[in-house]
Amino acid sequence: MSNFFITQEVINLNLIVTENPDHQSGAKSVFEGIVRDCNLGKSVTSLEYQCYEELAVKEGSLIIGEALSKFDINYAYCVHRIGLLNVGDTAVTVLVYAGHRDDSFKACRFIIDEVKTRVPIWKKELYVSGKSDWLQGAG
Repeated sequence: MSNFFITQEVINLNLIVTENPDHQSGAKSVFEGIVRDCNLGKSVTSLEYQCYEELAVKEGSLIIGEALSKFDINYAYCVHRIGLLNVGDTAVTVLVYAGHRDDSFKACRFIIDEVKTRVPIWKKELYVSGKSDWLQGAG
């Protein structure tokens, strides 16, 4: 079973089951990527994410597997939202449990960095001016 998901639903960290899966973890790291109202000097009104879902889930699952083998962690999870997102919405959440904080932090960082680099998710920024731009490396 994969712990990497694509959704069109609002991501609410409180609704993600985050109970310590094995009760042996002493650290939980969470990263949330949130839509901000400006980028590169432009006022942003919203973002639109699109993806090749089958490939995104496959690559995201590989990244989770790599994190589990590369770091001393017990559990990893990532969900990325697609569709139209407003300023303040959560676009992506990464959750990692580990015995200690160092591996938890490192694995969480590894997962989000790899998702942004490797997963086929594209981001379009929509601006106050009415214009829009597709961004590179936008997962």
